[in-house]
Amino acid sequence: MTAVVPQTPVKRLFINNEWVEATGGRTFEDVNPATGEVLAHIAEATTEDVDRAVRAARRAFDEGPWRTMPAVERSALLRQVGELILKHKDELIRLESQDNGKPVRESGTLDVPRSASNFIFFAEYLTKVTNECVPVDNKFLHYETRDPVGVAALITPWNFPMLLGTWKIGPCLAAGNTCVIKPASVTPLTTLALGDIVAEAGLPEGVFNVITGPGSTVGTALVSHPGVDLVSFTGETTTGQAIVAAAGPGLKRVSFELGGKAPNLIFKSANLDEAVAGSMRSAFFNQGEVCLATPRFYVEESIYDAFLDKFVAAARALKIGDPLDPATEMGPLVSQSHYDRVMAYIEQGRAEGAHLLIGGQRPPGLDRGYFLEPTIFTNVDNQMVICREEIFGPVATIQPVKTEEEAVQLANDTPYGLDATIWTNDLRQAHRVAAKLVVGTVWVNCWFVRDLRVPFGGAKASGIGREGGKYSWDFYTEPKNVCIAL
Repeated sequence: MTAVVPQTPVKRLFINNEWVEATGGRTFEDVNPATGEVLAHIAEATTEDVDRAVRAARRAFDEGPWRTMPAVERSALLRQVGELILKHKDELIRLESQDNGKPVRESGTLDVPRSASNFIFFAEYLTKVTNECVPVDNKFLHYETRDPVGVAALITPWNFPMLLGTWKIGPCLAAGNTCVIKPASVTPLTTLALGDIVAEAGLPEGVFNVITGPGSTVGTALVSHPGVDLVSFTGETTTGQAIVAAAGPGLKRVSFELGGKAPNLIFKSANLDEAVAGSMRSAFFNQGEVCLATPRFYVEESIYDAFLDKFVAAARALKIGDPLDPATEMGPLVSQSHYDRVMAYIEQGRAEGAHLLIGGQRPPGLDRGYFLEPTIFTNVDNQMVICREEIFGPVATIQPVKTEEEAVQLANDTPYGLDATIWTNDLRQAHRVAAKLVVGTVWVNCWFVRDLRVPFGGAKASGIGREGGKYSWDFYTEPKNVCIAL
């Protein structure tokens, strides 16, 4: 492979280990959010292209060697994909930051290294996993086998394009499935780059396919295709609801990681400096474009003023600018339409009577791109739109609470249930509050600490199912019980 990304101005579809034109010949622009300049023209797939990709994946599953390949051989190929990601990491880091707007200090330390780890972890996992055997009265023997499910439709978001894409691809392929992945239209480049990497690694034809285009047409055609057996989606809740409707008639297996509006509970026993530093990340990391972000702050009344002063000072000190500059801490929002959406929420907050303490505007000196200052609202209540709906930007709401019980009640007063963060040095309080929060993950005195072995997913409107380790393995495999009379 001479380059991870082809140098042609038009990025094509990757089907059956080949770069192919979209049948309709249409393209759409992929824009650099830091400059507004066009990075590439992306092929816009048609329903015919979706069918072509699914048929390639179906043939590879039904007739190809992938599903029956010895585990050690499949493991070696997937490990090679991970190693090639690391080999091309510098180019992938630059590409992810140009396409998404995230600082290279994030794409270089999180997105690209973790993408490689997603392949390497599941390459190892498939050679270590075991199945149960249950003897019954010395007369019968039950044993479990695990078969791949079939063709997977993987639909990924724009905030962590490569990281969350490989988070699905790794276990999917390790289990012996084949896949068609559709990245978000505003950030397709690193997913397309995986096409060259997969081909170089030597994966069989049709095992991995990439199609690009609008979710309303391409995504719907993919998840409703009769050749697709299971659907994994990460994105906003309303899109997840639409996918359920499209996939439902085929009774496809689904796994959804959806929206979030996570609470950040800060109690008087917390180390204030640690709480401020951790809360800066949980509110403004990746420009706040993180499903796990904790934009709803509930601060115990006795430390509210002290916390707010320190938090505001830290937010004002954030370096905003060129995402390719290693010193940059916050880049631009991902697109013009998303920038407009976040600004509309800020205006909504003002209209509702919330106090805009800082932010809410473009940083001085940044005339191009979709940059926004870290934004903090006070004088808010839980019924305001800015406290209830997922803004997905650098916008935090902060309110004081009198008691632990009030903090928990307000934290749970949301349709979402993805995660929560607690800051306290009272061990009993940490366990007590964590048990009461209706969420999939609780972080205590930390945030965004992930391990591929633990379950990840949400409660309520934040998702269906879990990903990670054996939880991903359960989704991407079909358990079978065999009973033998002795």
